Amino acid sequence: MTLLRKIVNTLAAESRGRGLYYTFLMFLSHAVGILRAYLNKLVYFPNIQSTIFSLESNSRIVAFSKHARITIGKFVFIRKHTSIRVDQHGELRIGDKVFINDSCHINCAHRISIGKMTKIAPHVSINDHDHNYRHTAGDHLIRGEVIIGDNVWIGSNVVILRDTYIGDNAVIAAGSVVKGHVPANTVFLNKREKSYIPYAN
Repeated sequence: MTLLRKIVNTLAAESRGRGLYYTFLMFLSHAVGILRAYLNKLVYFPNIQSTIFSLESNSRIVAFSKHARITIGKFVFIRKHTSIRVDQHGELRIGDKVFINDSCHINCAHRISIGKMTKIAPHVSINDHDHNYRHTAGDHLIRGEVIIGDNVWIGSNVVILRDTYIGDNAVIAAGSVVKGHVPANTVFLNKREKSYIPYAN
């Protein structure tokens, strides 16, 4: 009964702000996203553990190994054109109420963890491995891990590389390339310098 009351109150509040028609379209989109998420989960039922989450159009979560493990928390929202791939013995954990925007790429071959309430902007790439380009024989990957804390904001076009640890409440500035340790409650940005080079006409 409490959940039903919360849904009704949310619908009423959204209708006042957006209008009834657009609120209906938004909730219809969410309902379709939830259905799509369950269909995706059905395909990879041995690999995915989740409750209710939403997966919008042209997004997918794939597991290419019987050993791959994916845990998705409550009310995770994944927008359009996002690709999440877990391979080999990879373990991906996404906490409650994580928001992943359009056209993000998450590639997991060992361990990636994204804490609850984290928001990820469009065109973010997260990888827990590199290609082992120095050696032609043996394993072609160098594996690490990516641990992202709770309530982290990750700006557009960020690239997060293996062996990165981002503390709670951190902000990653748009366009950053992140590797290593980012302390909690800090803003991370790559130093940028403008330069102008004259050329002859």
